[in-house]
Amino acid sequence: MFYVCFSTAFIMMIVIAVVKIGKGQGEHDTPTASISGLPNLFGVCVYSYMCQHSLPSLITPMKNKSRITLLFVADFAIVLIFYALLSFTAIFAFRSEDLNDLYTLNFRKTSGSFVGYFLALFPVFTLSTNFPIISITLRDNLKNLFHREGRPYPWVVDRIVFPLSTITLPIIVAFITQNLEILVGVTGSYAGTGVQYVIPACLAYFGKKQLTEMTGRYDNKHKSPFGWSLWIVFVIGWAFVCIALVTVNHIIAKK
Repeated sequence: MFYVCFSTAFIMMIVIAVVKIGKGQGEHDTPTASISGLPNLFGVCVYSYMCQHSLPSLITPMKNKSRITLLFVADFAIVLIFYALLSFTAIFAFRSEDLNDLYTLNFRKTSGSFVGYFLALFPVFTLSTNFPIISITLRDNLKNLFHREGRPYPWVVDRIVFPLSTITLPIIVAFITQNLEILVGVTGSYAGTGVQYVIPACLAYFGKKQLTEMTGRYDNKHKSPFGWSLWIVFVIGWAFVCIALVTVNHIIAKK
C-alpha cells in the first residue's frame, strides 16, 4: 500500500508540473550552476539514496541471487529517472523564491482539493511508515553493539533505554528547527556521509579480512566489480574531501 501511495504521489507531482509548463504558467529563475548550493545538494542526494535499511528485506527472500546485480541496476535506474523527472519539472514549473522546502506543499493551490491535501499529507504518510522501520533497525543495531555473550539486558534497558535512545534525538531536533534546508544540508552532509560512505567501506574491508582469515581466500561470485581495496580507499578519501568542502561552504555561507 505504501509503495502505491509513493508512486501515485510522484506521478501526480510530475504530471501537474508538466501540465503547468505546457499551459505556459511555468516560471523559473534557476541559474545554470551555483556552487553555494553544493552542501544542500549533497545532503539531499545522500537522503534520496539512503536505502540501506530496506536492502535486507529485498535480498533475503531471493532464492536465486545470480542476477541480483542486474536487478539493483534496473531498480536504481528507475529511481534515478523518477528523481530526474521530478527535479527538472520542478525547476521549470516554479520560481526558486516561491518554492517551499517541502516540495509537496507547492501543489496546494495548483491542484484540486483532494490532490492538494493528498500531496500535502504525503510526507506524513512517508515518515509514519519509514520512521518506525529505521528506529527499529537502529535499536537492534545498538543492542548488538553493546551485547555481551551470556549477559542478557535487564528488562528496563531492553524495553525502555534502547527505544528511548533511538527516538529522543529525532524528537528534540523536530522541536528545535523547522528549517528543512539546514536540516537536510547539515545532517545529510555529515551523518549521511558516515552512513553512506564510511561505514559501508569499513564493513567491506573488515568483512573481506575476516573471511580471508577464516577460509584462507576471498571468493564471492556475487562480488561487486568495485571490490578492490583501492576502491575502499577512494570512497574513504572522497568522504573526507566532501566533509571538508561542505564545512568550508557552511562557514562561508554564515559569514
